[in-house]
Amino acid sequence: MPEGDTVYRTAKNLRAALEGAQLTRCDIRVPKFATVDLTGQRVDEVASRGKHLLMRIGEHTIHTHLKMEGSWHLYRPGTKWKRPAHSARIVLETAGWVAVGYSLGIVEVVPRSEEHTVVGHLGPDLLGPDWDAAEALGRLTADPARAVGLALLDQSVLAGLGNVYRNELCFLRGILPTRPVGSVVQPERLIALAHSLIDANKDRVERTTTGTLRGATDWVYGRSGQPCMRCGTRILEGRLGVNVLQLRETFWCPSCQS
Repeated sequence: MPEGDTVYRTAKNLRAALEGAQLTRCDIRVPKFATVDLTGQRVDEVASRGKHLLMRIGEHTIHTHLKMEGSWHLYRPGTKWKRPAHSARIVLETAGWVAVGYSLGIVEVVPRSEEHTVVGHLGPDLLGPDWDAAEALGRLTADPARAVGLALLDQSVLAGLGNVYRNELCFLRGILPTRPVGSVVQPERLIALAHSLIDANKDRVERTTTGTLRGATDWVYGRSGQPCMRCGTRILEGRLGVNVLQLRETFWCPSCQS
């Protein structure tokens, strides 16, 4: 499941392949931007911001978001693509590489000076060079009555966390996802753990929150009905979201979390 660490790693790979190179092809397969052609322009920078990816090219920025199904692939020119061409929403080519964005949830082009219109709402980026723990803590605790599980998924609070991290963080801190933020003891430790956990995974293809890549890599996520690896109690599952459209699965140990 794409979370901030996945997008960070995607940006890192695209940056190594494209940054500083001139586009020899720009094919945006989204009706609103299908006529945009940045061929001949230089890829100045590729950056991630939470779950968002920004490609700064000339005076424009290509903004993409993986959502649930999206991914970026890199190919050498002339090699076979690993996914169907009809699922490609954008193709960017240089002399040395072909970057293909498949099934992307968002593809849009904005003037570079207007990047704030697409990412300005985001909170502190957990993997950004400007990470600000104090700002993140202030945003997390701004609404004491809010369920911590909702706050952790709010990208205007912390940019980069997804549902896997939400569940794992709550388990590791011993709190139920439904607990009000105001009742969380030492919320700054939750912020610190979120940062250290995602930072530890940012360069791994396989994510782990248990500290191992052999066996179970998650404490509770996706383990409904299985015994807790700490106490043996069966893991429970529910759903939590601000509305029906945003409901996401929650997993917790009724013994280790309260």
